[in-house]
Amino acid sequence: DKVLPELIEPYELRAAKLREFLEDVKPSLRYDIVPLADPFGPSVTDPDLQCLVVSEETRRGGEAVNRKRLENGLSQLAVHEIQLMEDPDHSQNEEEKISSSSLRQRLLGTLLQPPRQDPALPLRPYVIGLTGGTGSGKTSIAKLLGHLGAFIIDADKLGHAVYVPGGPAYERVVAAFGAEILNKDGTINRKVLGAKVFGNQERLKSLTDILWPEIARMAKERVREAHAQGKAVCVLDAAVLLE
Repeated sequence: DKVLPELIEPYELRAAKLREFLEDVKPSLRYDIVPLADPFGPSVTDPDLQCLVVSEETRRGGEAVNRKRLENGLSQLAVHEIQLMEDPDHSQNEEEKISSSSLRQRLLGTLLQPPRQDPALPLRPYVIGLTGGTGSGKTSIAKLLGHLGAFIIDADKLGHAVYVPGGPAYERVVAAFGAEILNKDGTINRKVLGAKVFGNQERLKSLTDILWPEIARMAKERVREAHAQGKAVCVLDAAVLLE
């Protein structure tokens, strides 16, 4: 449940930074750095521990450690509480304390690593995949990027286009799922089709096997259109981009 867990640094790097900090503070200090596989770690099993350092917000966790130690037949630890340092530069949506969560939020929109040049891909336009679940903000981000000059490809609109009569997937979808999915005017009733496939993995796969290759082909055509217009950046907004 951490904020932006995808941006949490690897354990090895975090441990190396902690080791460097400890050596700077007191080179003669003896310490063990232990990865935590659960909320308690060695604090509830190590009989040699004597003290637990907590902050005001983790005091309840320290109390839980001592209860667990008693259950395990171990002596309670002395609990020493420290004050948290405030972050004078925190923004309105960030925590008041110095926080790794705030630091990860500040990474959003920054270049974490330079783009890798793939000789199999054209240099222009540079295609960015924008993905996420319903309500995650894809449309808003796409609009912002569009205002900055990016060429936007909406995969949802492409998905609608493949269904229309005469569209590249129309005949195969009707053949696969029957004429009962059609409205009187010959258009596909998406609600009726949805009722046939959702909750049925085999039927859903049959539908996506028809649709997704066509949507991908249309998306590539739109990328070529962006190139023809001289666009440097092309953004593909797609809820199932990874799939």
